[in-house]
Amino acid sequence: MLEIKGSVAVVTGGAGGIGYAIAEHWVKNGGKVVIGDVQAELLEKAAASLTAIGGEVATVVCNVTNEDDCGRLADTAIEKFGAINLVAPFAGIIKDGLMISPDKTTGKVSRKMSVGDFTKVIDINLTGVFLTVRECAARMVDNKCKGLICLVSSTGSLGTAGQINYSSTKAAMSVMPKVITAEFLRRGLSGQIRCVAVAPGYVGTPMVKGMDQKALETILKDVPIGRLIEPEEVAQLVSDLYRNEALAGEVYFISGGLRLSSRG
Repeated sequence: MLEIKGSVAVVTGGAGGIGYAIAEHWVKNGGKVVIGDVQAELLEKAAASLTAIGGEVATVVCNVTNEDDCGRLADTAIEKFGAINLVAPFAGIIKDGLMISPDKTTGKVSRKMSVGDFTKVIDINLTGVFLTVRECAARMVDNKCKGLICLVSSTGSLGTAGQINYSSTKAAMSVMPKVITAEFLRRGLSGQIRCVAVAPGYVGTPMVKGMDQKALETILKDVPIGRLIEPEEVAQLVSDLYRNEALAGEVYFISGGLRLSSRG
């Protein structure tokens, strides 16, 4: 079993939501964190909150689609704390919309998802994860660090209407652990660095809790446990996956029993 105390986590999207919950859980259990986010002001507020509870924290303003930024993020962990033990690339966005939208009156297509809305989600949610993982894994190998790469998929990976861009990226996260684990096995690294993914359902981030309450009630009707998943519960799952060295190459759902209907 790996121990969190003294270990170093690199978390993108660390200024809020699930990313911040992971960082907070890590420092509360004696770990050190490097948090990256594109929003400098929110990043500093997050760092201040983590420091206030006794955490050892470094911050990097990081655009995950930029190779140099991802390299700097990984280097910061090695230079400041001497290791990388957990990689949690949780930076992500949504830009929901139907691929095509026929007009209700004419029946002809009146709107289409733009290339920009499709590629921006792909760039951040997929390419950004690839770059973060590539740079951190390279430092882990070079510095003989033992640990876990934990990706974030989603129940949306099963296919959600209005999210062809987002669901595609989360489906990709579902296959990446198997690919990375197989590649590490070929190079004799799979005992040193494991890779898994967590797949949350509807999580009670401030954004979700602040949405239209009637819409939220409709969502919760499809969740068997009758409530949102708390960010701290996802963080606890990541922690459990990190500590248990028998877990590798798989996707672990944390959805409260949610299963999407055929309509998504």
